[in-house]
Order: sequence, then C-alpha cells, then structure tokens
Amino acid sequence: MSRPFLLLFSFTLFSLFITTLSLGTSSTWRVPKDIIEQTCEICANQSIILSYGLCSSSLPVVPVSHSANLEGLALVAMELALENVSSSVATIEMLLNSTSVGSFSLGALRDCLELYSDAAWTIVNSVGVFLSGNYDVTRMWMSSVMETASTCQQGFTERGEVSPLTQENYNLFQLCGIALCIIHLATPSQLLN
Repeated sequence: MSRPFLLLFSFTLFSLFITTLSLGTSSTWRVPKDIIEQTCEICANQSIILSYGLCSSSLPVVPVSHSANLEGLALVAMELALENVSSSVATIEMLLNSTSVGSFSLGALRDCLELYSDAAWTIVNSVGVFLSGNYDVTRMWMSSVMETASTCQQGFTERGEVSPLTQENYNLFQLCGIALCIIHLATPSQLLN
C-alpha cells in the first residue's frame, strides 16, 4: 500500500473513533459548554510552552469538539496532530522533489519524512490505547510524537540550514502538548481531585 493511502485510511479510522466517543462515552463526568476555552486556559496556565491561542483556535475546527467531554477533546487534539502529520508528509515529499533544495536540506528532509511517517502510526496506535483506558502509554507515545517535531527541527539546525518545516514542527509540538495536557486532565484520578 502507498503511504498516502495508509495515512488516509488511518485518518478515516481515527475519525470514526472520535465520532464514536463523542456520541457515547462511559464517563459520567460531563463538563460545561465552554469546555474548549476552559481546557485551553488550564493547559496554557499549567505550561509555559503551550499556546492558549493555538489551542483555542484549533480545537473548535473539529465539529464534535463542541459537544465532547475531556476524553473527546483529547481525541480531537490527536486528530489534529494526525492531520498536521499527514499535511507535513505531503509538504516534505513536495520539497524532496523540488530542485531548489540543497543537499544538506535533502538529508534533513529525508530524516523528517521518516520521523513524520512513524509519527502517523504512533498517533493512530495512541488512539487505540487511549480508548482502551491506558492513559499512561498514550501519554508516552504522544510525547514521542512531540519529540518528532523537535528532532526534525534540530536536524536542520545541526546542518546550519533554515528549516522549511518550522511552522509544521511548531504546530505538531503544540498539538501534542495540548493532547498530553487534556489526557492528563481526563485521567480518572485527576477527575476526582
């Protein structure tokens, strides 16, 4: 199977998971209508690296986010991270086919392509683990996806090159951080506090 088909298939499965979770969840803890704003505010206040603006403008893009609970919002953040990864893979492939990219950048782009391809599968697998209730493993795997962004960016810096993927890396880093924060908030022991 081709990489674009696998990413599309993964995204479709992922969307089905989110729809299923938002339509009915075992969690009895429901949150107010302004869950997105409250959650983004909490996450931004708990971390100096997370952007409230990116959080509050990204999560509402997915329609089910408006009726989701914390678990649903965590899945929305993971879906957005997967969309970012899929878009970034397409951008990297386009850049690799460009004649204007230097040899040092080509090496970094190839490394980023491998990192981002692995990240797509990690996110999809994280969804399954999250839905099974294993939040610790989900956090570990989403943290590794977060590292993808940093490692990709660092690959250009180490070669003395300007990264053409700075925005993509920043967005992936932020979306993973938002997902991690929401997963932490949704952890059953946190709900009792």
